[in-house]
Amino acid sequence: MERMFGRPIVTQEQMRSRIRELGRQISTDYAGKDLVLVGVLKGAYAFFADLARAIRIPVRVDFIIVTSYGTRAKTSGKVKLVTELTEKIKGKDALLVEDIVDSGLTVQYLIKTLAKRKPNSIKICTLLSKPERRVVNVQVDYVGFRVQNEYIVGYGLDYQQKYRNLPYLAVLDQLNEHET
Repeated sequence: MERMFGRPIVTQEQMRSRIRELGRQISTDYAGKDLVLVGVLKGAYAFFADLARAIRIPVRVDFIIVTSYGTRAKTSGKVKLVTELTEKIKGKDALLVEDIVDSGLTVQYLIKTLAKRKPNSIKICTLLSKPERRVVNVQVDYVGFRVQNEYIVGYGLDYQQKYRNLPYLAVLDQLNEHET
């Protein structure tokens, strides 16, 4: 039987507490605005659902699917749009909800893609930020946790499509050299 976890770094309770704080801040910042939450799938699904429930103003929700990893642990550096938005965001405020911002390439690509739809604003909310891994300079407006340069799984984040179901965040114990 395969081992189901690595070294825990953020507990369920720590995530719940931080997400409630983010929800309060976003509710305040967007009060009276027409907010569309745009979840980046698959990785952000757990964070997105909890964050949406923590926001205390009316919001619209939509999802976009992108990929930059394939089956490997290192990003390919090339972002591929898999699905489009179904909500119109023209004239609305868009909040892009990500699982993790590391290189910044995916966020940069999504900002450019969403900007073509002419929203009033586009801001970024991420569960995890790895600032030391930035390849491009992107503004991240709401950050759950800043983390070190380690491979993190759980709470939506995966390794080869596994471990998304962990209810906490963990550092994957080890990656085989040929998998990275």
